[in-house]
Order: sequence, then structure tokens, then C-alpha cells
Amino acid sequence: MGALILVTGGARSGKSSFAEHLAAAHGTSVAYIATAQAYDAEMQYRIALHRARRPASWQTYEAPFHAERAIREASAAHDMLLFDCVTMYLSNILCQATEEELTEEEVLYGHTKRAIGALIEAVQEVDLTAVFVTNEVGAGIVPENRLARHYRDLAGLANQQLAAFASSVYAVLCGIPVKIK
Repeated sequence: MGALILVTGGARSGKSSFAEHLAAAHGTSVAYIATAQAYDAEMQYRIALHRARRPASWQTYEAPFHAERAIREASAAHDMLLFDCVTMYLSNILCQATEEELTEEEVLYGHTKRAIGALIEAVQEVDLTAVFVTNEVGAGIVPENRLARHYRDLAGLANQQLAAFASSVYAVLCGIPVKIK
């Protein structure tokens, strides 16, 4: 059975860098599950920064959707997995939702719970340690539009679901990791 370590924090808090150090220190063969999609120049830049930081020996699996498949595939050849990041993964799912799904919160929340549950189930099935990176997006003001409120709420619920399963949880603030579980 695999283990999950959750790393959370705000934007540019240093959470991905810390997660990369965890993966490098504890794994002999690291798989990197990348969830971002490069829709514009700014995202291309962010993706390039992440790529430049990781060792060439790490194998990257692009998984903007159905990342549980990538987790299972990666487990065949790796003992450590870095999933970066949960909130980008949720954004991908949310952006695929229909207008009808966006107005039916129970449907959207149920879909998100199942998607995160599928990730947890995949980690439970494999023999590796998985470090999941996520953003803490609920500490600010209440967003003015429905989509942003859904995103904030879904991210919070997903983070709770992952943290409940995780063996360790770290919050990264100002580049400083603090173990909270």
C-alpha cells in the first residue's frame, strides 16, 4: 500500500520546491505527474520553471485528466511520485464542467469527491510514496463570481479529503515548511 504526503501553501510559497526536495531525498526513482496545461505564455513560463528545477532522471507523466491512470503506470518503474498539483488538476476538471453542472453544486461536488477519491485509491493500490502538492486558496476574501467560489470550495474539500488520508501534511509559508500532521 502506498503512502501519501500532502504539501500545501499559498501561491509562490515554496511548496513545489519543498515537495521536490522531499521526493529527491526519499526516492531512488521519481515519477513526476504534471497536471498543468500551457494555454498561454504565462503558464508556459511557469511550466518551464518547474521543468528546469527537476532532475533529468525524473520521468514526467502529463496527466491533466484521469491522473489515477498515470499513478498506476508510474508505480511500475518508480518508488516515489510527485503530483504537482491538485488545484491545477481541479481547475482542469472544473473548466470541463457544463453550465448545467456548474449550477448543480451537488453534482459538481460529487464529481470532485470521486476524482480525488480515484487518486487516493490509486495511491493505495501501488507500492510507492506519493507527494501531492496543492494550493490553500480559501484564506482570502470570498470571490465575487460563482466559478471562483466553486473553485475555492472544491479545492478546500479536496484538500481535506487528501489530508485525511495522508500520513504527513506540510504547510509551506514564506518558503518555510511546517509539519501539521
